[in-house]
Amino acid sequence: MNVRVIAIKKLQNFWKKHPDSEQPLRAWYSEAINADWNSPNDIKKYYRTASILKNNRVVFNIKGNDYRLVVAINYLYKVIYIRFIGTHKEYDKINS
Repeated sequence: MNVRVIAIKKLQNFWKKHPDSEQPLRAWYSEAINADWNSPNDIKKYYRTASILKNNRVVFNIKGNDYRLVVAINYLYKVIYIRFIGTHKEYDKINS
């Protein structure tokens, strides 16, 4: 069963402003839609630097940690919701 990613438009809009993020975000998207993540442990197997947060949220480091991608995952229904994409500095502002 393939994974659905909701709000892909957020990624597209972001890489229009930050062209250097397009290839890494496309790579993440391609991996995500083909992933078989049933728990945070499954994510950590492939993304050791991912941060697991409460409420099934995960923070992925994109392009060598230049950017942060925050998603919420419904493991049962195989749906990933894009919650935030931004620079590391922008992420620090929302996380403080």
